[in-house]
Amino acid sequence: MKSNNKYALITGGTSGIGYELSKLFAMDGYNLIIVSRSDERLEEVARELEQQCDIEVKTIAQDLFKPGAAKAIYEQTQQWGITVDALVNNAGQAEYGAFIDTDLNRDIDIIHLDVIALVSLTKYYLKDMVARNDGKILNVSSSLAKSATPLMAVYAAAKSFVLSFTEALIQEVKDTNVTLTALLPNATDTDFFHKAKATNTVAYKKMTFYKPEEVAAAAFEGLKAGSDKVVPGIMNKANMLFNNLLTDNAAAAVTASITAPSTSGKQHTEHAASAEERVTINNQIGSTEGDFPSHEGHDHKE
Repeated sequence: MKSNNKYALITGGTSGIGYELSKLFAMDGYNLIIVSRSDERLEEVARELEQQCDIEVKTIAQDLFKPGAAKAIYEQTQQWGITVDALVNNAGQAEYGAFIDTDLNRDIDIIHLDVIALVSLTKYYLKDMVARNDGKILNVSSSLAKSATPLMAVYAAAKSFVLSFTEALIQEVKDTNVTLTALLPNATDTDFFHKAKATNTVAYKKMTFYKPEEVAAAAFEGLKAGSDKVVPGIMNKANMLFNNLLTDNAAAAVTASITAPSTSGKQHTEHAASAEERVTINNQIGSTEGDFPSHEGHDHKE
Protein backbone atom coordinates (compact mmCIF):
# COMPACT_ATOMS: atom_id res chain seq x y z
CA MET A 1 0.00 0.00 0.00
CA LYS A 2 1.47 3.34 -1.05
CA SER A 3 1.12 6.40 1.17
CA ASN A 4 -1.78 8.74 0.40
CA ASN A 5 0.21 11.64 1.93
CA LYS A 6 -2.18 11.92 4.86
CA TYR A 7 -1.07 11.60 8.48
CA ALA A 8 -2.81 10.01 11.45
CA LEU A 9 -1.59 10.71 14.98
CA ILE A 10 -2.37 7.91 17.44
CA THR A 11 -1.68 8.04 21.17
CA GLY A 12 -1.00 4.71 22.83
CA GLY A 13 -0.35 3.35 19.37
CA THR A 14 2.01 0.50 20.26
CA SER A 15 -0.37 -1.89 22.02
CA GLY A 16 -4.02 -2.85 22.35
CA ILE A 17 -6.66 -1.00 20.37
CA GLY A 18 -4.19 1.76 19.47
CA TYR A 19 -1.80 -0.70 17.87
CA GLU A 20 -4.57 -2.27 15.80
CA LEU A 21 -5.74 1.18 14.72
CA SER A 22 -2.18 2.03 13.71
CA LYS A 23 -2.18 -1.03 11.45
CA LEU A 24 -5.53 -0.12 9.89
CA PHE A 25 -4.49 3.45 9.15
CA ALA A 26 -1.23 2.17 7.68
CA MET A 27 -3.03 -0.34 5.47
CA ASP A 28 -5.27 2.49 4.28
CA GLY A 29 -2.21 4.44 3.15
CA TYR A 30 -1.90 6.91 6.00
CA ASN A 31 1.51 7.92 7.23
CA LEU A 32 1.63 7.63 11.00
CA ILE A 33 2.73 9.58 14.04
CA ILE A 34 2.67 7.11 16.92
CA VAL A 35 2.89 8.35 20.50
CA SER A 36 3.94 6.12 23.39
CA ARG A 37 6.28 6.18 26.38
CA SER A 38 8.66 3.41 25.29
CA ASP A 39 11.29 4.39 22.70
CA GLU A 40 12.15 0.73 22.09
CA ARG A 41 8.57 -0.36 21.45
CA LEU A 42 7.91 2.71 19.29
CA GLU A 43 10.81 1.85 17.02
CA GLU A 44 9.73 -1.79 16.75
CA VAL A 45 6.22 -0.85 15.65
CA ALA A 46 7.50 1.86 13.31
CA ARG A 47 9.83 -0.57 11.52
CA GLU A 48 7.09 -3.19 11.29
CA LEU A 49 4.52 -0.87 9.71
CA GLU A 50 6.95 0.89 7.39
CA GLN A 51 8.11 -2.44 6.00
CA GLN A 52 4.64 -3.92 5.67
CA CYS A 53 2.77 -0.92 4.30
CA ASP A 54 5.33 1.28 2.50
CA ILE A 55 4.45 4.36 4.53
CA GLU A 56 6.33 6.81 6.74
CA VAL A 57 6.06 6.34 10.50
CA LYS A 58 7.25 9.03 12.86
CA THR A 59 7.45 8.39 16.58
CA ILE A 60 7.09 10.64 19.60
CA ALA A 61 8.09 9.35 23.02
CA GLN A 62 5.96 11.29 25.50
CA ASP A 63 4.32 10.42 28.81
CA LEU A 64 0.83 11.90 28.61
CA PHE A 65 0.47 11.62 32.38
CA LYS A 66 2.80 14.60 32.60
CA PRO A 67 1.80 18.25 32.18
CA GLY A 68 3.08 19.73 28.95
CA ALA A 69 3.26 16.44 27.05
CA ALA A 70 0.32 17.25 24.76
CA LYS A 71 1.80 20.64 23.91
CA ALA A 72 5.17 19.03 23.19
CA ILE A 73 3.49 16.59 20.78
CA TYR A 74 1.72 19.39 18.94
CA GLU A 75 4.87 21.49 18.73
CA GLN A 76 6.83 18.53 17.37
CA THR A 77 4.34 17.98 14.54
CA GLN A 78 4.47 21.72 13.82
CA GLN A 79 8.26 21.59 13.61
CA TRP A 80 8.01 18.70 11.18
CA GLY A 81 5.58 20.73 9.08
CA ILE A 82 3.06 17.88 9.18
CA THR A 83 -0.69 18.31 8.83
CA VAL A 84 -2.49 15.86 11.10
CA ASP A 85 -5.51 14.66 9.12
CA ALA A 86 -6.75 12.21 11.75
CA LEU A 87 -6.23 12.36 15.51
CA VAL A 88 -6.85 9.29 17.67
CA ASN A 89 -6.96 9.99 21.40
CA ASN A 90 -6.56 6.39 22.49
CA ALA A 91 -4.17 6.48 25.47
CA GLY A 92 -5.97 5.89 28.75
CA GLN A 93 -5.76 4.03 32.03
CA ALA A 94 -7.74 3.20 35.16
CA GLU A 95 -7.00 2.48 38.80
CA TYR A 96 -8.91 -0.26 40.62
CA GLY A 97 -10.03 0.00 44.21
CA ALA A 98 -12.30 1.79 46.63
CA PHE A 99 -11.87 5.54 46.19
CA ILE A 100 -10.95 6.05 49.85
CA ASP A 101 -8.09 3.56 49.41
CA THR A 102 -6.56 4.61 46.09
CA ASP A 103 -3.66 7.04 46.01
CA LEU A 104 -4.73 10.64 45.31
CA ASN A 105 -1.73 11.29 43.08
CA ARG A 106 -2.62 8.25 40.99
CA ASP A 107 -6.27 9.35 40.77
CA ILE A 108 -5.25 12.80 39.54
CA ASP A 109 -2.77 11.24 37.11
CA ILE A 110 -5.63 9.19 35.65
CA ILE A 111 -7.67 12.36 35.20
CA HIS A 112 -4.68 14.03 33.55
CA LEU A 113 -4.19 11.20 31.08
CA ASP A 114 -7.82 10.37 30.36
CA VAL A 115 -9.20 13.92 30.35
CA ILE A 116 -6.67 16.76 30.34
CA ALA A 117 -4.27 15.30 27.77
CA LEU A 118 -7.21 14.35 25.53
CA VAL A 119 -8.77 17.81 25.82
CA SER A 120 -5.42 19.47 25.13
CA LEU A 121 -4.65 17.45 22.01
CA THR A 122 -8.19 17.95 20.76
CA LYS A 123 -7.88 21.71 21.29
CA TYR A 124 -4.59 21.96 19.40
CA TYR A 125 -5.56 19.85 16.41
CA LEU A 126 -9.27 20.66 16.16
CA LYS A 127 -8.49 24.36 15.74
CA ASP A 128 -6.23 23.51 12.79
CA MET A 129 -8.79 21.13 11.30
CA VAL A 130 -11.60 23.69 11.48
CA ALA A 131 -9.33 26.35 9.98
CA ARG A 132 -8.72 24.20 6.90
CA ASN A 133 -12.24 22.67 7.02
CA ASP A 134 -11.03 19.07 7.04
CA GLY A 135 -10.09 16.43 9.58
CA LYS A 136 -11.24 13.56 11.78
CA ILE A 137 -10.90 12.90 15.50
CA LEU A 138 -11.55 9.62 17.34
CA ASN A 139 -11.87 9.89 21.11
CA VAL A 140 -11.79 6.59 22.97
CA SER A 141 -14.39 6.57 25.72
CA SER A 142 -15.83 3.38 27.25
CA SER A 143 -19.08 1.52 27.71
CA LEU A 144 -18.67 2.52 31.37
CA ALA A 145 -19.24 6.13 30.32
CA LYS A 146 -22.96 5.41 30.54
CA SER A 147 -22.90 4.11 34.10
CA ALA A 148 -21.20 5.06 37.36
CA THR A 149 -18.70 2.32 38.23
CA PRO A 150 -17.88 1.48 41.84
CA LEU A 151 -14.21 0.53 42.37
CA MET A 152 -13.31 2.34 39.14
CA ALA A 153 -15.03 5.60 40.01
CA VAL A 154 -12.46 8.01 38.59
CA TYR A 155 -12.00 6.10 35.34
CA ALA A 156 -15.71 5.79 34.57
CA ALA A 157 -16.28 9.46 35.38
CA ALA A 158 -13.39 10.42 33.11
CA LYS A 159 -14.79 8.36 30.25
CA SER A 160 -18.22 9.90 30.82
CA PHE A 161 -16.54 13.27 30.38
CA VAL A 162 -14.92 12.11 27.14
CA LEU A 163 -18.28 11.06 25.73
CA SER A 164 -20.07 14.28 26.74
CA PHE A 165 -17.15 16.40 25.52
CA THR A 166 -17.10 14.67 22.15
CA GLU A 167 -20.86 14.93 21.70
CA ALA A 168 -20.71 18.66 22.43
CA LEU A 169 -17.92 19.25 19.92
CA ILE A 170 -19.81 17.30 17.26
CA GLN A 171 -22.51 19.95 17.47
CA GLU A 172 -20.01 22.81 17.51
CA VAL A 173 -18.42 21.72 14.22
CA LYS A 174 -21.50 20.27 12.51
CA ASP A 175 -21.40 22.92 9.77
CA THR A 176 -17.83 22.03 8.80
CA ASN A 177 -16.18 19.05 7.12
CA VAL A 178 -14.56 18.07 10.42
CA THR A 179 -15.98 15.03 12.24
CA LEU A 180 -15.55 13.67 15.75
CA THR A 181 -16.34 10.10 16.78
CA ALA A 182 -16.62 8.63 20.27
CA LEU A 183 -15.64 4.97 20.68
CA LEU A 184 -17.34 3.06 23.52
CA PRO A 185 -15.68 -0.36 23.80
CA ASN A 186 -16.49 -2.94 26.44
CA ALA A 187 -13.86 -5.16 28.10
CA THR A 188 -11.12 -5.76 25.53
CA ASP A 189 -8.12 -8.11 25.55
CA THR A 190 -5.39 -5.57 26.29
CA ASP A 191 -3.08 -4.77 29.21
CA PHE A 192 -5.73 -2.46 30.67
CA PHE A 193 -6.63 -4.64 33.66
CA HIS A 194 -3.00 -5.33 34.57
CA LYS A 195 -2.12 -1.62 34.58
CA ALA A 196 -5.20 -0.91 36.70
CA LYS A 197 -4.32 -3.73 39.12
CA ALA A 198 -7.77 -5.14 38.39
CA THR A 199 -7.01 -8.70 37.30
CA ASN A 200 -8.70 -10.24 40.35
CA THR A 201 -12.15 -9.03 39.36
CA VAL A 202 -15.25 -10.56 37.83
CA ALA A 203 -14.71 -8.38 34.77
CA TYR A 204 -11.25 -9.81 34.11
CA LYS A 205 -11.73 -13.38 35.27
CA LYS A 206 -15.21 -14.14 33.99
CA MET A 207 -16.12 -11.89 31.06
CA THR A 208 -15.52 -12.76 27.42
CA PHE A 209 -13.24 -10.07 26.06
CA TYR A 210 -13.53 -8.42 22.69
CA LYS A 211 -10.47 -8.68 20.48
CA PRO A 212 -8.61 -5.40 19.91
CA GLU A 213 -8.69 -6.15 16.18
CA GLU A 214 -12.50 -6.25 16.24
CA VAL A 215 -12.84 -3.06 18.25
CA ALA A 216 -10.32 -1.22 16.07
CA ALA A 217 -12.06 -2.34 12.87
CA ALA A 218 -15.41 -1.00 14.09
CA ALA A 219 -13.78 2.23 15.24
CA PHE A 220 -11.94 2.75 11.97
CA GLU A 221 -15.06 2.13 9.91
CA GLY A 222 -17.04 4.55 12.05
CA LEU A 223 -14.35 7.21 11.92
CA LYS A 224 -14.08 6.98 8.14
CA ALA A 225 -17.88 7.25 7.86
CA GLY A 226 -18.00 10.25 10.18
CA SER A 227 -20.18 8.45 12.73
CA ASP A 228 -20.87 10.29 15.98
CA LYS A 229 -20.54 7.18 18.12
CA VAL A 230 -19.25 3.62 17.74
CA VAL A 231 -20.36 0.85 20.11
CA PRO A 232 -18.51 -2.32 19.01
CA GLY A 233 -20.15 -5.71 19.48
CA ILE A 234 -23.72 -6.96 19.65
CA MET A 235 -23.58 -7.79 23.37
CA ASN A 236 -22.00 -4.42 24.12
CA LYS A 237 -24.85 -2.67 22.31
CA ALA A 238 -27.41 -4.82 24.13
CA ASN A 239 -25.84 -4.14 27.53
CA MET A 240 -25.83 -0.41 26.93
CA LEU A 241 -29.46 -0.46 25.83
CA PHE A 242 -30.33 -2.44 28.96
CA ASN A 243 -28.49 0.06 31.19
CA ASN A 244 -30.45 2.89 29.59
CA LEU A 245 -33.64 1.29 30.93
CA LEU A 246 -32.35 1.25 34.50
CA THR A 247 -32.26 3.97 37.10
CA ASP A 248 -28.79 5.42 37.69
CA ASN A 249 -28.48 3.59 41.01
CA ALA A 250 -29.56 0.29 39.48
CA ALA A 251 -27.07 0.67 36.63
CA ALA A 252 -24.29 1.39 39.14
CA ALA A 253 -25.27 -1.75 41.05
CA VAL A 254 -24.91 -3.79 37.85
CA THR A 255 -21.42 -2.45 37.19
CA ALA A 256 -20.53 -3.05 40.84
CA SER A 257 -21.21 -6.75 40.29
CA ILE A 258 -18.74 -6.71 37.40
CA THR A 259 -15.95 -4.92 39.27
CA ALA A 260 -16.42 -7.15 42.32
CA PRO A 261 -13.42 -9.27 43.39
CA SER A 262 -12.89 -12.72 41.85
CA THR A 263 -9.91 -15.06 41.93
CA SER A 264 -10.74 -17.79 39.41
CA GLY A 265 -10.66 -17.56 35.63
CA LYS A 266 -8.30 -16.26 32.97
CA GLN A 267 -4.78 -15.28 33.96
CA HIS A 268 -3.14 -13.38 31.11
CA THR A 269 -3.56 -11.14 28.10
CA GLU A 270 -3.68 -13.01 24.79
CA HIS A 271 -3.30 -10.06 22.40
CA ALA A 272 0.33 -10.29 21.24
CA ALA A 273 1.23 -6.59 21.13
CA SER A 274 -0.34 -5.98 24.55
CA ALA A 275 1.45 -9.00 26.00
CA GLU A 276 4.76 -7.64 24.68
CA GLU A 277 4.11 -4.33 26.41
CA ARG A 278 3.29 -6.18 29.62
CA VAL A 279 6.64 -7.97 29.50
CA THR A 280 8.42 -4.62 29.13
CA ILE A 281 6.57 -3.20 32.13
CA ASN A 282 7.12 -6.37 34.19
CA ASN A 283 10.86 -6.20 33.56
CA GLN A 284 11.01 -2.63 34.80
CA ILE A 285 8.74 -2.78 37.84
CA GLY A 286 9.20 -6.44 38.80
CA SER A 287 5.47 -7.14 38.95
CA THR A 288 2.71 -8.45 36.71
CA GLU A 289 0.40 -5.74 38.08
CA GLY A 290 0.63 -1.97 37.75
CA ASP A 291 2.31 0.46 35.39
CA PHE A 292 5.63 2.16 34.73
CA PRO A 293 6.74 4.34 37.67
CA SER A 294 6.38 7.39 35.46
CA HIS A 295 4.64 9.49 38.09
CA GLU A 296 7.51 9.73 40.58
CA GLY A 297 8.07 13.35 41.44
CA HIS A 298 4.72 14.27 39.92
CA ASP A 299 3.21 15.14 43.29
CA HIS A 300 -0.18 16.84 43.24
CA LYS A 301 -0.75 19.28 46.07
CA GLU A 302 -3.78 21.38 46.90
